[in-house]
Amino acid sequence: MNGVSAACCRAWDGLIGWIDARFPLLKLWNEHLARYYAPKNFNFRYYFGSLAMLVLALQILTGIWLTMNYKPDADLAFGSVEYIMRDVDWGWLIRYMHSTGASAFFIVIYLHMFRGLMYGSYKKPRELLWIIGMLIYLTLMGEAFFGYLLPWGQMSYWGAKVIVSLYGAIPVIGPDLAQWIRGDYGISDVTLNRFFAFHVIAMPLILCGLVVVHIMALHEVGSNNPDGIEIKKKKDANGVPLDGIPFHPYYTVKDIVGVAVFLILFAGVIFFAPEMGGYFLEDNNFIPADPFKTPPHIAPVWYFTPFYSILRAVPNPFGGVVAMGCAVVLFFFLPWLDQSPVKSIRYRGLSSRIALAVFTLSFLILGYLGTQPPNPVTANLARIFSVIYFLYFLLMPVYTRVEKTLPEPERVHYP
Repeated sequence: MNGVSAACCRAWDGLIGWIDARFPLLKLWNEHLARYYAPKNFNFRYYFGSLAMLVLALQILTGIWLTMNYKPDADLAFGSVEYIMRDVDWGWLIRYMHSTGASAFFIVIYLHMFRGLMYGSYKKPRELLWIIGMLIYLTLMGEAFFGYLLPWGQMSYWGAKVIVSLYGAIPVIGPDLAQWIRGDYGISDVTLNRFFAFHVIAMPLILCGLVVVHIMALHEVGSNNPDGIEIKKKKDANGVPLDGIPFHPYYTVKDIVGVAVFLILFAGVIFFAPEMGGYFLEDNNFIPADPFKTPPHIAPVWYFTPFYSILRAVPNPFGGVVAMGCAVVLFFFLPWLDQSPVKSIRYRGLSSRIALAVFTLSFLILGYLGTQPPNPVTANLARIFSVIYFLYFLLMPVYTRVEKTLPEPERVHYP
């Protein structure tokens, strides 16, 4: 038996050596897993990056399966989705995995971004890493928007019609831009085919490419940590960070725990509440699209509603589009807006803590207001919380510069 095991090991080593001579397999493994040293003090908030990659893989796999039976045709699209749900073996499960996965993707991405805000993961030397991450976020929004039309239900159709028509409010180029996006004078079969191509080919390719670049940039500058300390500054005689441990096996095993918990919650939603009270799958989307019958209340999916609230808060259509765009673009400038000498919220002053808490609350409230029918009360509330949202960014150079901070420790610690 020992001889057989030794022979198998030699064969395996020979295969790896043959591959490595033609492709840098071991180099990639060592640089990005086995010899990539991450800080020792990661907490549960660092699960969300790996969970985002898990959901991305899940969405690609379920999306491939759904395209095998989906018909990107205005006359057949809704029926093909019903066919998947009712007649294809396990089709309902795959469809619910994909629809739930879309919301799960944004949940883990928002939590991932929130962790970055807490621990200053956008500050030097991670400015480019943050910008790439925001490009991933924008691409994900585009991917979700293009996919939203594909079921060809009432809310899909009218939601796409409203959002695309907003581009028509842009001076000079607006009408031509809206027509170019639609590919027609209205939302039609041409638009459906165009959005299908973007959703299943163009945007996933861009998304996967940006994810690879994001990981490469992360491993070049190193991971941030709850203390905001650069572990590369203190190394032993062998060049190993004193406060670092190999990502594999320590954090790969740790991530398995996060994956297990996530999959339990994910399965719970799929089997017991796939529509999530209309937030994940709206009731109107179970009705075929009717260009001649407008739903009483048109609203995007929950993950767009904070920005939709900001859009509705501005009376002028063009001003609303500009405000909505600025609400996203401002994230790109965080590395330069933040003037604090420390990264982590642990060592920042009271003003930064209050600002982050109020900003988070305003984002959640704007998200809720975006799901509600417009009326004077919700409009005024949206204006108030939109102002609070923007003040978080615009006042950041002031309160981060003047507040008193605690000195960062020399080494990471475990609270």
